[in-house]
Amino acid sequence: MLKKFKLPVGAAALLILVSGFLIPADRYFEIARSLDIFSTLFKEVNANYVDEVDPYRLAEKGIGAMLESLDPYTTFIPEESAEAFSIQTTGQYAGIGALVVNLDKKVLISQPYIDFPAHRAGVRVGDEIVAVDGKSVENLPVSAVTTMLKGAPKTQVEVVFNRPGEKKEIKLLLTRERIKVTNIAWYGMVDEQTGYIGLAEFTTGAGREIQEAIRQMKKSGMKNLILDLRDNPGGLLHEAVNIVGLFIPKGSEVVKTKGRLEDFNKTYKTLSQPEDLELPVAVLVSNGSASASEIVAGALQDYDRAVLVGQKTFGKGLVQTTRSLSYNAQLKVTTARYYIPSGRCIQALNYASKNEQGEAQRNADSLKQAFKTAGGRIVYDGGGLDPDVTTETIAAMPILAQLAGSGLMFLYAREFCGVHPAPADVRKFSLNDAQYSDFTAWLKKRGFTYQTELDVRLKELEALAVAQESSGDLLASVVQLKNNLQTAREELFIKHRKTISEFLEEEIAFHYRLEEGRVLSSLKSDKELLMAKKLFSDPVSFSKILSGHGAYPGR
Repeated sequence: MLKKFKLPVGAAALLILVSGFLIPADRYFEIARSLDIFSTLFKEVNANYVDEVDPYRLAEKGIGAMLESLDPYTTFIPEESAEAFSIQTTGQYAGIGALVVNLDKKVLISQPYIDFPAHRAGVRVGDEIVAVDGKSVENLPVSAVTTMLKGAPKTQVEVVFNRPGEKKEIKLLLTRERIKVTNIAWYGMVDEQTGYIGLAEFTTGAGREIQEAIRQMKKSGMKNLILDLRDNPGGLLHEAVNIVGLFIPKGSEVVKTKGRLEDFNKTYKTLSQPEDLELPVAVLVSNGSASASEIVAGALQDYDRAVLVGQKTFGKGLVQTTRSLSYNAQLKVTTARYYIPSGRCIQALNYASKNEQGEAQRNADSLKQAFKTAGGRIVYDGGGLDPDVTTETIAAMPILAQLAGSGLMFLYAREFCGVHPAPADVRKFSLNDAQYSDFTAWLKKRGFTYQTELDVRLKELEALAVAQESSGDLLASVVQLKNNLQTAREELFIKHRKTISEFLEEEIAFHYRLEEGRVLSSLKSDKELLMAKKLFSDPVSFSKILSGHGAYPGR
């Protein structure tokens, strides 16, 4: 299933409130000495450098370089970024309830949140924001537009939109309100017995939302549950504990944290009675599942409570804590590693060991240790979670990755939905031959070119041939190679038509019916989801996987 743009893995913090740092006495002198050197150096540069310098920016650069030598999760949060960080960790802000993106030199709605002002007023995916409170947004960055849309609750904001298929601009007066972004992208029944929960966030209330979704789907006859954690970068640790607690007995250990200081050594156990100890659960994971997602998936795997389906996870076994600094700034700092119930830490990269380019090294396979689940299955540390059933990801197809990353699928879906009415059932929606041909022609018109490593090398060869004044025959051969490569590129759209069409159909379905449309459209092609459903239809094999007495071939 083609996933929406997500925040990078490093942006999702596992937040734990802890007491103050304890600095050993034998390190105090070195710390004081280093701070004194930095302070005097900073003053001398500001006083004597040949050009005027910005003290704040200079200090920010120095802080950034210092933290860069550690790991990507230890970051400085200046006062001006505090609100964005708070939204990221709490999911709360005041505004109209819509995400915006800059594509094709336009500010477009990428997702209106259901039952919030924009959605209630009829704002759709792909609507272009033209003006806010009478001010044009042309050439403004997305950050500036989002600032204009936000404000105090109950205040009003006038937004002017353009929509494909509409001749006149749409002017709406929206009343801002407190927005609480739900953690669940969508939940619902994907067949008569199988419930689906797509978890997008781990902000406050994630566990409670999943519990309510399970209860609602049980009323609809749910006998099996698919929990989709693909591309979920994580978030609050205690919410991961709450989610695991829905499926295992009260008082069970979910995760331990171990740091250099005693204050960061903690054991987290489930605090509430479980929602269901018998419900068959399949957890969908991917290379983008990280942090809190890995705690949930890993703990359920360690207790042999769920079957993991998908690809090896990211491997983030580090815990961050936020610390208050002067002038309302904050520091998000890595303070511990976490260990799931089997005793393994799934951290994949060793930031204490970097190569000459400053890149962290992956833990060597030879150094990985074996652990056992509650039922005796062998699992390993040091490199993310290995799924119980591995599926090949088609998102890794280079041409598909470039198409998705270009934003052109979103833009084409925007135009398509402007001229085609929504289908009665998105599960049955598919592009016909003429529509697919229209898409490939549209891509060509928009100048999309699938770039490969061969293109780069061929361009270098052509430049070298011209620089060395090579014979016309050689240049002609290079040109012929370029033509052959272009033909091969065009043939790729024929060869991969089925896969490209399926992803485009999901994008179009999302424009029509948001995340519900995307999931329902994907039911015919989503490898992980289809595999999970197949496992549920074969309860003997499902049980054998969890008991360690059998394996199920991935596809």
